[in-house]
This record gives sequence, structure tokens and C-alpha cells, in this order.
Amino acid sequence: MAILIVTPTVPTAENGNGVTARRWADLLRTLGHDVHVADSYQGSGAYQALIALHAGKSAKAIRAFHGDHQSAPVVVALTGTDLYPDLSSTGVDPAVLDLADQLIVLQPLALNQIPERWRQRARVITQSVPEITPQAPREDRFEVAFLVHARSVKDPMVLPAALHLLPPDSRIRVTHVGESRDIELAALLSAEAASNSRYEWLGARPRNEALRILARSRVLALTSRHEGGANVISEALAAGVPVIASDIPGTVGLLGSDYPGYFPVGDSHALAARLSAAESDPAYYSALAQHCAARRPLVDPQREASALASLLADVGVSDLRP
Repeated sequence: MAILIVTPTVPTAENGNGVTARRWADLLRTLGHDVHVADSYQGSGAYQALIALHAGKSAKAIRAFHGDHQSAPVVVALTGTDLYPDLSSTGVDPAVLDLADQLIVLQPLALNQIPERWRQRARVITQSVPEITPQAPREDRFEVAFLVHARSVKDPMVLPAALHLLPPDSRIRVTHVGESRDIELAALLSAEAASNSRYEWLGARPRNEALRILARSRVLALTSRHEGGANVISEALAAGVPVIASDIPGTVGLLGSDYPGYFPVGDSHALAARLSAAESDPAYYSALAQHCAARRPLVDPQREASALASLLADVGVSDLRP
């Protein structure tokens, strides 16, 4: 079965959409499908199904594909910038959702963002990551990985602000990997990196290098205001790295409402307290680690592959494995 995956960024992009598109393509190929990944629909190709990431940014491709292949199933994956704060304010066209045979969300609380008329067509598929081999942590510091692009929705300045609030004897150091996506934020982060000895911004790095940094870190920090279901959370679970994260549905849906590592969105004081506790309180750090270890099965690639196979079967696309 020939399947087109459309992502709003170039297929080689190291952002969430690019990583997800490539991973789904690989998983679908293991099921026997012929999969092509593109950042648009060019009106050519004998495709039997479309999977589109991002209802808003891929709307043009969804409409065009449906117009050319009216009997072919259309699957739309709703991202964080589709869902939050809500579908109306993010500009998702209801007519595009009407064209979808199935909708995908990346964590269960996202279902609450979908009006009833479409919710029955939605299902949760948690993003998977193969197990990441832990690396020896740096002995000269308590390293915190921060793997986000410089975008306002990620609220990246709250982490450097929290670092200024740590006790003088703290050994916490942040290693930030991510592209500059906002000129003003980039200027602020660059100035922070130049003046704050606890914060280092490496800029864009290949994904394998970013994962090595994650695998050696004691904690992953995630400060976002909104997430659909951050792939970096799945990566942290796969690497066995505890998470300190803003208390948002996109993360609570993955880590659970009882996870002890949340802080209120934008609250640098609360973030500093969480980071300090992770560094200085072995019982607290152990609770974070044990909880994340218990969630590890959620990001098993076989689980995601089975979920994709089930979704495609429900829209009439067979598993073609020999």
C-alpha cells in the first residue's frame, strides 16, 4: 500500500514533526507499506492513504489530496499548536477535520480538546523511542538537559531565571540544545549564556548528539506553555532520565497526574525548587526515576507500530507483512 506522510517541515528536520514523520514512515515500512514523506502534496503519485501531521499547517495538502483521491482514507495527527489553547483559537479549519477518517493525538488528555463531533474518530498513539543506552554522567556537575528550540511556546527563559535562584553551592548546570527560531528570544538566551555560568546554549545539534547529552544528564527540563505530547518526554523515558516539567496537559497526559516533578507554568521559583530537590534530596530523585521507569513501556516502538497498524486496519488499509 502506497502511503503519503505530509509534515509541515522538511522531512529531514530535527523538530518534533520531522522526527515523528520519519519514525512513522519506518514503522509503516516494517508493516510492508511503501511510504513517501514530503512537506507538501504535489498532486502526483498513486497513493492509497494520507497521513498528515498538523491540521492547520497541512490543511492545503489535506484538501488537495482528498480532492484527487476521494476514496482514499485521510488520517490527521493533531499537534500541540493545533490543540492548545483550543482548535478555534489556533485556526484549525473544521472542514479539514471533517475530511479526516481518523484523527491522532499523542497523549490521552488531548482528547479533551476535541469537540464531540470529531472525538469518536480520534485515538491516542504515544510516540515511541527505542531504548537509549545510558551514558556516564559528568562528575563535575549535576547536568540538566534542555532540548528545545528557541520559541515562545517553549518558554525557554524561565529555566535560566530559575538558575539564578539556586543556592550558591549548587552544582546544577544546564546544557541547552536547540535551534534559534525567534530572534528576540535568541538574543536573550545568547546574553544569558554569556553571563550565566550555569547555562550553556549549544544551538542546533544533530539528533544523535542531543540524545547523547540527554543520556548522560541527571534530569531533563521541559518548560513549555503548551505541548501536544512532547517527543523529548518519550526520549527521556527511553533513556531512563527523570523529568522536571511544567504542569501542562500535554505532559501530564504522558507522565500521569501523580508525577512529582511538575512546576506551575512560568514559575521560575518553583522550577528552581524542583531542580534543587532533584540535586540534593536522594529520596525525591529516586521517586522521579522510579515513576519514569514505570512509564517506560508507553514508549515501546512495538506498541506504537501496533497502534498504527490498528488505525490503518480501521480505515481499510491492511497490514502487508509477509
